[in-house]
Formats: sequence, C-alpha cells, structure tokens
Amino acid sequence: MTALDDYRLLGKSGVRVSPLCLGTMTFGDNWGWGADAQESRRQFDMYADKGGNFIDSADGYTDGTSETLVGEFVADDRDRWVVATKFGFNNNHGDPNAGGNHRKNMMQSLEGSLRRMKTDYIDLYWVHIWEFRTRPEEVMRALDDAVRQGKILYIGVSNAPAWKIAQCNTLAELRGWTAFSALQMEYSLIERTAERDLIPMCAELGLGVTPWSPLAQGILAGKYKKEDANAEPEMTESGFPASRKTLMVGQGRLNDRTLGIAEAVKDVAKEIGRTPAQVALNWAATQPGISSPILGARTSEQLADNIGSLDFTMDDAHRDALNTASAIELGQPHEFGHDPMIQGMADGNTSISPPGYRVRF
Repeated sequence: MTALDDYRLLGKSGVRVSPLCLGTMTFGDNWGWGADAQESRRQFDMYADKGGNFIDSADGYTDGTSETLVGEFVADDRDRWVVATKFGFNNNHGDPNAGGNHRKNMMQSLEGSLRRMKTDYIDLYWVHIWEFRTRPEEVMRALDDAVRQGKILYIGVSNAPAWKIAQCNTLAELRGWTAFSALQMEYSLIERTAERDLIPMCAELGLGVTPWSPLAQGILAGKYKKEDANAEPEMTESGFPASRKTLMVGQGRLNDRTLGIAEAVKDVAKEIGRTPAQVALNWAATQPGISSPILGARTSEQLADNIGSLDFTMDDAHRDALNTASAIELGQPHEFGHDPMIQGMADGNTSISPPGYRVRF
C-alpha cells in the first residue's frame, strides 16, 4: 500500500516523483475524444490534492493544447511540479526538419514547448521515439547543451531499443555529457516484452521506468468485448480515429489473447473487491524496476478509480494468476542462458550465491 505522496527516486537521479504519473495526452478535445479544459483542470486538481507531483505531456499532444493547459495549471506553484514533455514527432507536415531527433528540431521543439507552457525550464525532456536517422552523438550533445543552458534539468528516452539506449548513455558518460535518467515505454499485463531487455537494462544502468498505457488503452479496464474486435472503423474528418475502439481495432489489439488477459484481470478484481483498472495498475506499479506508470484518464471518475490502485496489496496467488495469464517467452538468448543445464555448465555444477543480478519477474 502506498499513496501519491509516497515519492520515489527516478532511477539513480535525485529527483522525487509520485508512484503514478499524470499523463496528459487526453488534455484537450482537439482530437475528438479527449477532455475539455474544465475537465482537464478537475483531473489536475484531484491529482495535486492527493500529493501527486509528476505530470507528462508532449509537444504534439492534442495539437499543443496539452502543453498549454499543463503550463496554465502548474503556473501558481511551478517549482513543486516535475513537468515532463517530449519532442521528435513532426508537427508541421511537409517540412522534413519539423520532426526527428536532430539538433535543429530539438531546439525549435524545446523553444515551442517552453512558450506554450510559459515556463523557463522543463524538468524531464523525453526523446519521443528513436528514429534511426540522427547519430547518437548529435542527440546527446544537443540535449546536454540544453541542460547546460538551464532549459532542461533531466533527459529521458521513449520507445527505443535497449542497445541504443545503452550506446547513448555509454557515449554520454565517456564524454562528460548528460545521460538519460529514465525510460518511457509501453508496459502492461498485455505488453510485457520490455521484460526481455529494456527493464533489466534500466535496473543495471540506473534508469527510472515510467510505462505508458498500463491499462493497454482501456482493454484491461474491461471496456471491450469480443464483438468489438470486428467493429467497423469510424474516422474523423481530419483522419484521426473517432474513438479508442477504432484505434484498438486498427492496431489489431483486440484479439483472443488480449481479451483473455482482460478476463483474468476481471476475475481477480471480483475476488478482491476492486475494479479491473485498479488491479491492472496495481500490478504494473509494483513490478520490479518500475518507477511510475503513466495514467491516461479521460474523466475525473476514471482518474479517481486509477489513483485507488495504490490503496491495496495483492497476495501472491492473485499475482501468480495474472502472471500466468499474461506470460510471454523471453526468447533467445534469455531462455538459453537461464536454462538450469546451461547454468550448471557455466558454474561447473557448483553452488553459487546470491543468484545473478538480472531483474527477476
């Protein structure tokens, strides 16, 4: 059991963050399914009143409205907040330099975020996605320059492979530049592949982990049924999915496996008197190596329910049921390296304690 004001260190940095991060991709209704300014303010106030201090946005969320609202909401007590935002996606289609991780786009994106949020600095600045076009030297040096200018305090990376993150941080440490303090990636009972390399890497290198979509975009909250998997897509005039269901169907996320895991979550929730969303979030927040899952509620009622995921502790039997229903194969070389016979060959059939330092799930 914990609470929003039971803060955690973000990786090996000294910054303190709440065990649940308030995501703001739903701040603003520009895309047809978010929350308007008034509802967004209610969610922010609820999170703040309970001691929350960690808020996450991006320059492209709801066409910039998200950052504008975040800046307005934190203005009265700016220094209390750990404000995170991202760059990398192209927000000016037709201009090849309006996206990507290169210095030019990073500088113009950073200045745009500072203007929209009306702040002098960003606490945590994320590389939104690794686009495999810009060399690590350019990315890390440009970010370090912004840190030295005082416009960024910490840097993080999102949606990147473990080997690239390790390369970037090794390069930064070798040259005396600022290294990544945290990783943001998708992680939930439905998407556990980060357990192969990403989360163990973060534990070894000292990066905090802030998973996005811990409810698998609503699947684990129990909002979809088998018939939804065959629903006809509904699009807005601007070409965006008109609903989360359309997005889920288009991405192929509604299938027998994902809906079966959602049923296992429902079963545990019924047994312990909690909602499915609370069970799924509790599981994510208490997994090894996790710092602060990112909430993505559309209403104050959903947010209140999500925050309630901190109020209880699941017993081992219920966690085992969830882990079994959502189990993945770690694959090569993990399965091979941890095979008892192979371990015995490496250890010369001797008894060695303690076990290896790999993060255990």
